[in-house]
Amino acid sequence: MVTVNTNNAPLHRIGLEEIVQAQMHLKDVITRTPLQHNRVLSERYNCTVLLKREDLQIVRSFKIRGAYHLMRSLSPETLAKGVVCASAGNHAQGVAYSCQTLGIPGKIYMPSTTPRQKVSQVSFFGGSQVEVILTGDTFDDAYAEAVAESNRSGMAFIHPFDDPKIVAGNGTIAQEFMEASDTVPDFVFVTVGGGGLAAGVSSYVKIVSPSTQVIGVEPEGAQSLRASLDAGKVTPLDQIDKFVDGAAVKRIGDLTFELCRDQLDDVIAVPEGKVCTTMLDLYNENAIVAEPAGALSIAALEAYREQIQGKTVICVVSGGNNDVDRMQEIKERSLIYEGYKHYFMVSFPQRAGALREFLDQVLGPNDDITRFEYTKKSNKDNGPALVGIELKYKEDYNPLVDRMNKKGFQFLELNKDPVLFNLLI
Repeated sequence: MVTVNTNNAPLHRIGLEEIVQAQMHLKDVITRTPLQHNRVLSERYNCTVLLKREDLQIVRSFKIRGAYHLMRSLSPETLAKGVVCASAGNHAQGVAYSCQTLGIPGKIYMPSTTPRQKVSQVSFFGGSQVEVILTGDTFDDAYAEAVAESNRSGMAFIHPFDDPKIVAGNGTIAQEFMEASDTVPDFVFVTVGGGGLAAGVSSYVKIVSPSTQVIGVEPEGAQSLRASLDAGKVTPLDQIDKFVDGAAVKRIGDLTFELCRDQLDDVIAVPEGKVCTTMLDLYNENAIVAEPAGALSIAALEAYREQIQGKTVICVVSGGNNDVDRMQEIKERSLIYEGYKHYFMVSFPQRAGALREFLDQVLGPNDDITRFEYTKKSNKDNGPALVGIELKYKEDYNPLVDRMNKKGFQFLELNKDPVLFNLLI
């Protein structure tokens, strides 16, 4: 096996010269993405918000930076054998594009559950240079197969984040936005998944502007960095919420953990529902299509509302590969998080007219039933029913619950029971 990254590799800081070298490799291949002032966000948070638009990158995410730099750094002999990687999305596209550009063969392992649109994009960017292999149900399954293929064939394994060259390539993002900014930023918000992006950005920022605070942002359901920081060592998570797929990993990298631990000023978590609200706001207010991981840095601004007032803030929009088929789920999660949508298991009293009474005397004038489903199909005159209610005003929630109690409707709030919610909704 030709090993590009190993867990036993010596850990070291990423120097300025390494990032500059990466920029030299990338300058004719990538898009130098814009740093855009965002008026809506700036007014909302009473500060200057600048967005580093990696969603406008040639493969619609930052991943090409690290992948291409790593592959370009391999010896000609190693490169000629080709490369192999595992990915469920953006990393695969970055590797595929790099294979096409460099004219080398590549094998890309993806889970069998990967949406067809993502598989098609990888094939498009890689062309005849790339073979896509669908295997297993999860990223971990694809990862194991990719490593096994690297062992068999001697093809170099391109890790998605835990490699010095990957980190240095990602550091070019910070080089670009620091050069493009008219003032030194007070805060930089950056997504944390496997840690390669946050490690690269913080490596450059802390060299050229130590006073700038770099804030790492994780999805609430996949806090691999926080778990490792609390344990004092890399600590895999047992379970994760996979919704923020570009940042939902069970285990942060060894190198990236060390760099993030030493260079990030803070690490915060954002609920997945808040990410969904941010995605919808970005689209409706700015016509920006961000994937969940891409919106994560902006979603974190609310938690720092007081600290960033009057400051200059840069948010890295890491990617825009959002599947349109997910929009209904995104809207649903947002409504639930914001308190507009509620699901109940309602046990209707066994008397005639109970359903009519619920509609006439429990529902408010602005409340809307979006789902109604009897759970006992053989007894539709009475018994429990799954009821989804969307409110026009979130303040109508308590009056709704009070009316159900007063009218004698027994109910269970599914929003407050994650197990039942996932099973039934």
